[in-house]
Amino acid sequence: MNFFPWLTIIVVFPIFAGFSILFLPHRGNKVIRWYTISICLVELLITTYVFCYHFQLDDPLIQLEQDFKWINFFDFHWRLGLDGISIGPILLTGFITTLATLAARPVTRDSRLFHFLMLAMYSGQIGPFSSRDLLLFFIMWELELIPVYLLLSMWGGKKRLYSATKFILYTAGGSIFLLMGVLGMGLYGSNEPTLNFETLANQSYPVALEIIFYFGFLIAYAVKSPIIPLHTWLPDTHGEAHYSTCMLLAGILLKMGAYGLVRINMELLPHAHSIFSPWLIIVGTVQIIYAALTSPGQRNLKKRIAYSSVSHMGFTIIGIASTTDMGLNGAILQIISHGFIGAALFFLAGTSYDRIRLVYLDEMGGIAIPMPKIFTMFSSFSMASLALPGMSGFVAELVVFFGIITSPKYLLMPKILITFVMAIGMILTPIYSLSMSRQMFYGYKQFNVQNSYFFDSGPRELFVSICIFLPVIGIGFYPDFVLSLSVDKVEAILSNYFSR
Repeated sequence: MNFFPWLTIIVVFPIFAGFSILFLPHRGNKVIRWYTISICLVELLITTYVFCYHFQLDDPLIQLEQDFKWINFFDFHWRLGLDGISIGPILLTGFITTLATLAARPVTRDSRLFHFLMLAMYSGQIGPFSSRDLLLFFIMWELELIPVYLLLSMWGGKKRLYSATKFILYTAGGSIFLLMGVLGMGLYGSNEPTLNFETLANQSYPVALEIIFYFGFLIAYAVKSPIIPLHTWLPDTHGEAHYSTCMLLAGILLKMGAYGLVRINMELLPHAHSIFSPWLIIVGTVQIIYAALTSPGQRNLKKRIAYSSVSHMGFTIIGIASTTDMGLNGAILQIISHGFIGAALFFLAGTSYDRIRLVYLDEMGGIAIPMPKIFTMFSSFSMASLALPGMSGFVAELVVFFGIITSPKYLLMPKILITFVMAIGMILTPIYSLSMSRQMFYGYKQFNVQNSYFFDSGPRELFVSICIFLPVIGIGFYPDFVLSLSVDKVEAILSNYFSR
């Protein structure tokens, strides 16, 4: 056993390092920027070290567990632990946040506050993925809200206050249900409140109560990883946010909802999950089709990408609801792969906005001639987004397909129907991605504009894009990178699920 508090350091280090930004000498933004990037790198290195040397892949139990009494009065612990499902999102968080701070180079106004908020987000994102205590999970879930709100309302676009308010109303409204579910589960059936995941996993509830708990958690996660009809904050938020915030939102925040669905709804409330999963599958298929049909109607480039990410999250919902090994592994793979692809698309959309200062697609056109590098990278990530074989999106959607087809829970006709509808969704994806790149890059609209000189992408943009492109290709050719993390844990969850 390794008793060094690795996880506590990983969770707490960024936010404490962020507090010391306030004491840095004010010599322009360069010092602050490099300080933040180095903190992110150090944190990523610590996480990778812990993953390589202190984490056993073949052990489905909780590892690196830490348990400190925090508040004696109602038995509240600082309880952290890792397993196969949470290590992937944590590494993704470190990677994307480091690249997002690197991408935030053009931010010069109030850069101290900006970089402090980026580091606070870092802690608040790793928190939910590693907490093993329900109340701690809730607190970390809430810690995310304030930095995002400030990042939106201070560095957003024209309608930034509207979208920031909408964001906070939606997510805080969802969190009320989360809090009620947490308190209900913690206080049920004993004089002592129990908030520990391990003891709650063996607790059984009356079916009606379990359904109520499940529904409360489901609403909170449906707001976060947008599940139709609670997704409307997402296009507004993405349309207005600065693109480094967009990278964090698309890459990590959306994944917290899907993670919570697996971690709490599936592990702790299995009976309700078996009742709800057919409905979740229907909602997921509707979401894939709906978002893929809504996306071409958006004039705003970022909103179009946002709808595409809503469509992709439909696959994770279907994978989680299929209750098979394949489906759940595919959902986790889709979480990771879309984290990379979505972040890259938003980053490239933002950098091209920095160069041409146009938001609406129908005003663009012909950018490919002056900016070939951005064109190449954007096209390759669009291909990854439409699930081209050899990229990570293809593998993830394929595994989800297999998961739903092999699911013993559903009859043959519904499975065929759902697979058919999902296939239609996969056909609609290339339509909007390719029409998006056609409107942006082909034609002559911008090419003929007088005295316009666009810079092509610099080394920073190339570096960020290639850093995200390598794992996308890597997972596409060798998906066992990600699947080997989660396979044993998924088997443990499902065997527990079916035994109960």
